[in-house]
Amino acid sequence: MQNTRLNRLTNVLSERLGRWLRNPWRRISLLTISVLFGSFSGIVISTIAGQEAEWDVTAAFLLLLITEGINWLTYRSKPLLRQPLWIENLNAFKIGVVYSLFLLAFLLGS
Repeated sequence: MQNTRLNRLTNVLSERLGRWLRNPWRRISLLTISVLFGSFSGIVISTIAGQEAEWDVTAAFLLLLITEGINWLTYRSKPLLRQPLWIENLNAFKIGVVYSLFLLAFLLGS
C-alpha cells in the first residue's frame, strides 16, 4: 500500500490504541463492560422475542448459532496465553448474554 498521509495516520492511531490497551486494567475494564453489555442485550433480546410469540423459536435458533460460532472462534485452536482483545470481548459478551438468559429463566420459573 502507498505511504499516504491517511495511511500513516491510521497506522499511528492503531499503534497508539494498541499501546493504550496493553494496560491490564484497561483490558479488564473493557471485558467487564462487554459482560455487562451482553447481559443487557440478553434481557433486551428475550423481552423483544417474548412480545411476539412467533419469534421465540427463531430467536432461540439464532442465539444458538451465534453462541456456537463465538465458541468455535474462541476455542478452535490450542489455548494461547492471551488471545486478541476483540475475541476476548466477543467471548465476554457471549457470557453476559447466556448468563442473563439463564437468570431470566430462573426468575420466570420455567
